[in-house]
Amino acid sequence: MDWNLISFIKRSEQRQMILKSLENPKIPKEISKQTKLAPSHISRTLKEFMSKDIVKSLTPKQKIGRIYKLTEKGEKLLKRIA
Repeated sequence: MDWNLISFIKRSEQRQMILKSLENPKIPKEISKQTKLAPSHISRTLKEFMSKDIVKSLTPKQKIGRIYKLTEKGEKLLKRIA
């Protein structure tokens, strides 16, 4: 397991909340509603997560309402920090 990645998640309560909310595939609006975080923060964090291969979009061609889910790496991270 990549300890730098674990540290990246644990440094931010918001990242932890977003990661936990993605236990099941969701759109950003659902994540925002569940975590009570601003949609702009959700979008920024999802982009960071995608660049680190933690999440992937199941509907990448859609502009609005993309569905995101954890990758295998993201699922391992979730188990590690939970």
